[in-house]
Amino acid sequence: MNTDRRLEQANDNSASFWLAQARVHGWQTRVRPGWTAVRGARTPDDVHRVVITRPYAEPGLVERELTELVAEWSTVSLAVEDLYGGLDLHPFGPGRVSVMPVMFREPGPAVDGAAEHGAAEHGAVVPPATSRTRDGSLLTVVEALDADTFAQVERVIVDGFPLPARQPWVRGDALPWRLLAEPGCRGWLGSIDGDPVGACLTYDDGLMTGVYWVATLPGRRGQGVGAAVTRAALAHAHPDRPATLVASTLGEPVYRKLGFTESARTCRWSLAVAGG
Repeated sequence: MNTDRRLEQANDNSASFWLAQARVHGWQTRVRPGWTAVRGARTPDDVHRVVITRPYAEPGLVERELTELVAEWSTVSLAVEDLYGGLDLHPFGPGRVSVMPVMFREPGPAVDGAAEHGAAEHGAVVPPATSRTRDGSLLTVVEALDADTFAQVERVIVDGFPLPARQPWVRGDALPWRLLAEPGCRGWLGSIDGDPVGACLTYDDGLMTGVYWVATLPGRRGQGVGAAVTRAALAHAHPDRPATLVASTLGEPVYRKLGFTESARTCRWSLAVAGG
């Protein structure tokens, strides 16, 4: 499959992941041919998010559409994922722009020393994956199949990713348990001696598996926890399909060892909207 189509699939996966969250939270959404938006509603200044899903010939047209959306939704904080990098959103107000690698892993056997597994549907019992961290600790990764385990996934993501707007952690505030009832959404938890230390979510839309919010608690960073959690998730969450993620600078070499390669760079805007 060509790279352009892979990028569109990655955009669609991200948009679908956010729409799944919107359904669970009761957020307002807007889907257009070239972009998808969700309107967070936990607090008046909750971040609104836009995923640009298709290439655009006229950036100015997309910018005008987003300007109208911001006005309609009374947006104060706006996060925009633009894989194509052609938008200029500075007129919205002060903010920052991050350029991050979009990575893909083609279907294939498990990598980086992981045992091979077939896909396990959500709800099936997935055998725990065990490995050693760099300091020799025994790390066990399991799929979150009950409310208490998923709450620990949520806590690790809120505190380890981190998600500052959701701190201090309140159970069910960022990732309600019923999110796992959304088709394709699964949670993964890594623990050392019973203490949660790492987590991630995967979202499978039938064509591609997206890996999201790979997180390690601060006291366990640099020990290979994130890699182990991601590896275990990939081994069970449809290894017969391509996988995608957006990597940080520090995470990129880790994901390369897991079989991911960079195909593009995404421009991520985080904006405090002027006049919002």
